[in-house]
Amino acid sequence: MIEQRSAAPVLMLHQLPVWLAPVVLVALLVTGLAVRSWLGGIALCAVAAVLGWLAVLSWPRLNSQGRLLRVAVIATVLIAAALHFVRLTH
Repeated sequence: MIEQRSAAPVLMLHQLPVWLAPVVLVALLVTGLAVRSWLGGIALCAVAAVLGWLAVLSWPRLNSQGRLLRVAVIATVLIAAALHFVRLTH
């Protein structure tokens, strides 16, 4: 189901220049790590969402070590995002 719904976005990504998606993700990651406000938290949530989407698409082909690594990376990014939002409330 998710593979079918992701077909159009994946096709769109393939039509973009090869360098564009990684550059945008790196820009969001750097923004998220550098900006200590809600904007940084949202940027990190966007990175986690893209990484999660790609992990779901590749999940059936992964071994248990690959799955664990992807979950750990996504969790780390979400924890960093949560820290941005927690700092705002204190």
